[in-house]
Amino acid sequence: MAAAAGSGLQMATMRPCISSSSRRVFMGSSSILGCESRENSWAKLTSSANIASLQPFFRSFSSTRPAFDKVMPKAMAESSDKSSGHGLPIDLRGKRAFIAGIADDNGYGWAIAKSLAAAGAEILVGTWVPALNIFETSLRRGKFDESRVLPDGSLMEITKVYPLDAVYDSLEDVPEDVKNNKRYAGSSNWTVKEVAETVKQDFGTIDILVHSLANGPEVSKPLLETSRNGYLAAVSASSYSYVSLLKHFIPIMNPGGSSLSLTYIASERIIPGYGGGMSSAKAALESDTRVLAFEAGRQHKIRVNTISAGPLRSRAAKAIGFIDTMIEYSIANAPLQKELSADEVGNAAAFLASPLASAITGAVIYVDNGLNAMGVGVDSPIFKDLNIPKDTKS
Repeated sequence: MAAAAGSGLQMATMRPCISSSSRRVFMGSSSILGCESRENSWAKLTSSANIASLQPFFRSFSSTRPAFDKVMPKAMAESSDKSSGHGLPIDLRGKRAFIAGIADDNGYGWAIAKSLAAAGAEILVGTWVPALNIFETSLRRGKFDESRVLPDGSLMEITKVYPLDAVYDSLEDVPEDVKNNKRYAGSSNWTVKEVAETVKQDFGTIDILVHSLANGPEVSKPLLETSRNGYLAAVSASSYSYVSLLKHFIPIMNPGGSSLSLTYIASERIIPGYGGGMSSAKAALESDTRVLAFEAGRQHKIRVNTISAGPLRSRAAKAIGFIDTMIEYSIANAPLQKELSADEVGNAAAFLASPLASAITGAVIYVDNGLNAMGVGVDSPIFKDLNIPKDTKS
């Protein structure tokens, strides 16, 4: 059963679900057809972005440079050196983030965690139950240490990892075959309601909620060949899971907090091969984002946004089988002719979670090198005689 996921041809990184029930979610690193592109590292962030800062500047009105400039990310340090010394950092110190859907160091969920951590946020993670042991073991043994490096050279710390299966709202919803499955043995309190209650007991409140998970058990099937169960499973795991997470976590979110999810352009454009109801699930997710922004904003002063990310290489992406084609298509046709980095999505998430985005809610933010703006594929032979601008500096 293929897993699919959020933005940028997102897919869950986990193996097929173990139960006969179709309502399972693979909680991979969100998923997005993509693994982090090392060549587009933190050190290459443009100085104008000024995001993913580990420490705020605390600038005074004097010209004295702060004593802790040495802990700034390289991009911000370079910006300060080349300008008057003033910056607009993202400061999330004192904030706590819960990120649902990280099971390895691949993909956008992990990248988002790193950007939030670099900005000073405390990181809590929700991991799909069958993947929990492997994830925690890899983390403990240092297998992720290279991927944990932050701009200042320190390692991202994950304060606590929670078992989570976001397909189930409460224990009463869990089928017996899942309850009794050995892959769930040894774990408890892993439904959405239980996890929210446990986080409340452990930490009291959170400030940032990230939905970085999805699953489409029939993603490789055309929509016309998708079963009802497969379609509903995709919507349940990829869309309603976000509604459920927000519903149960909002009571412990501090006013002014931020919530975000990951979507993909298939929600509004035809992407052959992204089937099984996943395009429908992403469309539902984006519609829900607007409604949730209204309700959460009016009642709880919480902002709700979603990031539509482009294709990115990951282990999960290989399950669909055409990720390389999608990346090549994007490079050939997007306004910015480069491969998307997971860090770029992570930094956008850090911005949306920060006070700098205090008036942004109910929005779909595209982080895809501008591919969403294109109405045609300019690499088509039809346009061979046109003077199409190309990147001549790469």
